[in-house]
Amino acid sequence: MIEPHVRGSAALHSPRTAVVDFAAIAEAMADDVRGADGHVLLRHEVVGIHSQLDRLLVRTSGGDHHFDRLVICAGLQSDVVARMVGASPAPRILPFRGEYWALVPDRRALVAGMVYPVPDPRYPFLGVHFTRGVYDQVTVGPNAVPALAREGYRWRDVSGRDLWEIATWPGAPALAREHWRTGFKEIGSSVMKSRYGREARRFIPELQSQDLQAKIASGVRAQAWNRDGSLADDFAVDTLGAVTLIRNAPSPAATSAMAIAEHLMREHVL
Repeated sequence: MIEPHVRGSAALHSPRTAVVDFAAIAEAMADDVRGADGHVLLRHEVVGIHSQLDRLLVRTSGGDHHFDRLVICAGLQSDVVARMVGASPAPRILPFRGEYWALVPDRRALVAGMVYPVPDPRYPFLGVHFTRGVYDQVTVGPNAVPALAREGYRWRDVSGRDLWEIATWPGAPALAREHWRTGFKEIGSSVMKSRYGREARRFIPELQSQDLQAKIASGVRAQAWNRDGSLADDFAVDTLGAVTLIRNAPSPAATSAMAIAEHLMREHVL
């Protein structure tokens, strides 16, 4: 059997699906840029974008830079940067934190590869799943917890400004009415390990709470949402003159990174 510990009524087997060390891939891409006489500037916060004759002036915390074209993929700040170039305020970014646990080393044999659930079509989130990583660890997650800040990687990360922008967005009442039950369920799985374990046991019944290590990581998803409260579940790209804005790049954005780049170059840049 492929996954003898997994329970389910049916499954699709994808024998060529794999995981990679994406940090290493990003470093390799950065080396390619440097090798082509490009520059990779880290810790340069963009504070303004202005048109100057036929060029674009980008003001950053590390100095000013001029460009002929911009392709902006700003993630959690994509709507903020979009406003800098005069783009529509919609879609707005609604941050969701995804938290990961890991199986303790002596229980990693419960998962041979990757076990993913059937997605709920009402949501752009996949749900808790099991992934055997490059270095043989097995992660469990992520959930989808409403974050209290754009950079809300922990419960104690709170931004009054970000919360105010969320609460005053036209789609906020509709979103709350439609999804409040799911929101409370996700919050419960975040603060109570037993609930998180219960979600995981839907797929591996013999899994016990003690098989889960402490939370090992979390990420914040830059979820785009519309004025009517709906959550965007597809790629969204705007072009304003010499500026191309990637407004929503949902999972599997990393997997699709090269295909997205080819599409942008073909349809929006060249």
